[in-house]
Amino acid sequence: MSFRSPGAPPARMPRRSRLLAPVAATVVVIIAGLMLAANFWTDYKWFNSVGYTSVFLTELWTRVLLFAVAALVMAVIVGASIFFAYRARPGIRPMSLEQQGLDRYRQSIDPHRKLFFWIAVGALALLSGAAASGDWRSYLQFVNGVDFGVADPEFGMDIAFFAFTYPFLRILLGYMYAAVILAFIAAVIVHYLYGGVRLQNDSGQRATPAARVHLSVLLGLFVLLRAGSYWLDRYGLVFSNRGYTFGASYTDVNAVKTALTILTVISVICAVLFFANIVFKNTMIPVASLGLLVLSAVVVGVAYPEIVQRFQVDPNEQRLESPYIERNIESTREAYGIADTEVIDYDATTELTPQELAAEADTIPSVRLADPAVVSQTFQQMQQVRGFYQFPDVLEVDRYPDSEGNLIDTIVAVRELDGPPADQDNWLNRHLIYTHGFGMVAAAGNLIDNEGRPVFTEYNIPPRGELSEVVGEYEPRIYYGREGADYVIVQAEEEYDFPLDAENAEPDVPTLEDAVDASPSPDADEARAPADNENGTEEAPAEGGGEGADEESAGGSQQYNRYDGDGGVPLNNFFDRILYAIKYQETSILLNSAITSDSRILYERDPLDRVEKVAPFLTVDSRPYPAVVDGKVVWIVDGYTTSDGYPYANRIDFTQAVTDTFTDGSAQQVGALPGNEVNYIRNSVKATVDAYDGTITLYGWDGDDPVLETWEGAFPGTIVDRDEMSDELVQHLRYPDDLFKVQREIMREYHVTDAASYYGGQDFWAVPNDPTQEGEVSEPPYRQTINFPGAEEPGFSLTSTFVPRGRENLAAFMAVDSNPESEDYGQLKLLELPRSTVIFGPGQVQNAFDSDADVREVLLPLEQSNAEVTRGNLLTLPFAGGLLYVEPLYVQAGGGGAASFPLLQQVMVGFGEEVSIGSNLQDALNNLFEGGEGPLPDPDEGTQDEEPSEADSGSDEQPSDLTDALNEAVEAWEEAQESNDEANERLREALEALEDAAGD
Repeated sequence: MSFRSPGAPPARMPRRSRLLAPVAATVVVIIAGLMLAANFWTDYKWFNSVGYTSVFLTELWTRVLLFAVAALVMAVIVGASIFFAYRARPGIRPMSLEQQGLDRYRQSIDPHRKLFFWIAVGALALLSGAAASGDWRSYLQFVNGVDFGVADPEFGMDIAFFAFTYPFLRILLGYMYAAVILAFIAAVIVHYLYGGVRLQNDSGQRATPAARVHLSVLLGLFVLLRAGSYWLDRYGLVFSNRGYTFGASYTDVNAVKTALTILTVISVICAVLFFANIVFKNTMIPVASLGLLVLSAVVVGVAYPEIVQRFQVDPNEQRLESPYIERNIESTREAYGIADTEVIDYDATTELTPQELAAEADTIPSVRLADPAVVSQTFQQMQQVRGFYQFPDVLEVDRYPDSEGNLIDTIVAVRELDGPPADQDNWLNRHLIYTHGFGMVAAAGNLIDNEGRPVFTEYNIPPRGELSEVVGEYEPRIYYGREGADYVIVQAEEEYDFPLDAENAEPDVPTLEDAVDASPSPDADEARAPADNENGTEEAPAEGGGEGADEESAGGSQQYNRYDGDGGVPLNNFFDRILYAIKYQETSILLNSAITSDSRILYERDPLDRVEKVAPFLTVDSRPYPAVVDGKVVWIVDGYTTSDGYPYANRIDFTQAVTDTFTDGSAQQVGALPGNEVNYIRNSVKATVDAYDGTITLYGWDGDDPVLETWEGAFPGTIVDRDEMSDELVQHLRYPDDLFKVQREIMREYHVTDAASYYGGQDFWAVPNDPTQEGEVSEPPYRQTINFPGAEEPGFSLTSTFVPRGRENLAAFMAVDSNPESEDYGQLKLLELPRSTVIFGPGQVQNAFDSDADVREVLLPLEQSNAEVTRGNLLTLPFAGGLLYVEPLYVQAGGGGAASFPLLQQVMVGFGEEVSIGSNLQDALNNLFEGGEGPLPDPDEGTQDEEPSEADSGSDEQPSDLTDALNEAVEAWEEAQESNDEANERLREALEALEDAAGD
């Protein structure tokens, strides 16, 4: 053991230890730089591969420009302020304790002052540039803004000023504010450090003349910017929240606007006084200017408007605010596209006669009973084929022609790959072998088989069915979808395609040959009765789907495939592989020998992600859906242009507005605004993503949208004209979900167009909660084909309902034409019910279902058994002069495990205050009438419109004779079952009498 002597110098740190920190820091910087470079270059290669390099470069150079300008302005202003403060330092500093204390800091800083200077200026410049580059969207809108052709009601300026120019000017003012404030702070620090500004007043002066001049100039610039801000705030009053509604109120227009003008003038005067102090060099001038500015801001800017609001407006609010409420109503309805809504006063009947029901018989086959959120389990169990395939929790509703060319509501999904089997989940299998899903699966929305299963029109692997017969052969492989690995590498290993036993297997699913329509005859109950378990439900077969089908069949034969498309980024050389190995932090990309120069890497495979990357100015709908178009499967994505700069239009939270049972509001808010608030929205773009090669096409759908025209100016060539859409693609377009939900949210209040009624608020509505779900979540809109009152033929529509605020009865029914080939596509229609007539709302109808004795008699045994009862979508549709509620009831084996799936076993209906239940829709409607003897005919028995024969009209006694004979025959039959010879003789006589009564 050794001891260091007390006077010995401290031990030096070993040279190796001293180098460790710099080396580690250098390594971290190099790694971070490599990752940034890899991400940047792979992003460029991705944009180049999809043909949207111009988008990447436009965004890049705009960011670079804003970064450079903001950084330069910040560096010049702050740097010049520091430089001037240092050059204006006093040559001789007075001796004081304060200065003696500062000497130590000066001595430490002076040798390195240039280094400190560049570090401070550089850091502020970098931060400012980084912040400014994030505002590239606002800059591009400012530069490329297109007029709306509509003037705001207060200033008479085009809406484009408020949507595009005003936001950028606010951003510009904010950066100038920040630069001047930081320059002032830096000047004070340097002046204080070198004696130009003193806290102690030993010599009677706290600042040197040079310091006073410097700080006066900076304060003058600040106050001048404040004058500009006051003037700009005048235009910002159209976004005020002060009044009863959003937008400039009475107080804003008649008090605040005047106050801001006065404050602008006062600020300019104060700025001049600050600049005048360059000559006068008097401390009292800037102090007096600041005092005047603060006092005027309090008295003129705060007190005066508050006095007007409290003593003039509040006592007379309705009368004074009415003109501004009207502005808000008109602007909001226009901004959200509901101004042209067709409103119909609908005196809905609450009683249904047999004749009216019979007249609506044609409507029944088109009712979509298959619930996309419930039959997903059926798709999963009957069409999964292998355990690594996946269907979404909520399927989509599209339309496809049947064999006769009639478009029918169709439940659709693609069979996507969820990943390799769990016991084979490794890098090779996940990214090179199990690369794609396979095939479209579709089922008719209005057809079921005798056991309550959906009737598949496209099924199995390879796909087959009526859909294939109608649309022809198509590429079934799904390389781009919503499931699967974040990237796959193709043209490397042989890729798993599908099991060969599935190719040769007979269809084990209900097809059109097994189908009955959504309203089969009551006789179908006998066909429903046989089931695979005591609960009347069915379990999925192990062959062809279900969890039991995870392993390959005997022999394990399977088809392999090599990708031959043009999708993805070519891995042309080893350098490309290095880039992607760094990007995904995976060395196997470098080491796998199967990856060659012919290989391609496919990433950004989610259709929403792809659209949002090539169109960063769009907000995309949360419900993309697949369609077979022109021999391939494509994803159709709706894109919105949004803004929060429409004057007077009420703002809403986009995410909250689109949240319901089917979605958690996780729409891709690519072009959405901070806080998700919007007050203008248009469905301006229909995008498609090829599921095989990933090709992205953006079609301009709303050519009159000035926001889209603005973005087209910023990104020329990215939007394709809608005329280039194929007819087959147009057939599959539909009105988007999220837009309809936003409009529904606005319609709750803005169906009221009278200012006085709006002020009272007594006519406001609410979106009802989904009564089939637990908790308070809005009922989703439903896609269905309906006979809208006054329409010549049924139309494919998106529908929803409203209830009065605070109550549960129905207030209105809203629908929008969702058929893109219709002249009325996008036309919102509103059936407004009279307040004097009480029509059950969705919640009340659900309560009536749960409490009705006849319904409970059917449901109770199911609920008390081991079966799981699921209530399907509660549809509302115009029917026979009223509104009909239809809710399918699914039953699933409770003990069936993962292989069981729900079967449609009952249908509940409600009309007026009456509810009923039946084994199908026709049966349920007939049961609305006492005894269940309704007027709807058995579809297998021909029509009721045949002309009566002469025998039928020859005598009024014939029906009576026929009835008597039938009754006698029934009684004799019942007694004959007991082997009664006399009864058999009576039966023979009754049958003869029946033959005589019936004639031929």
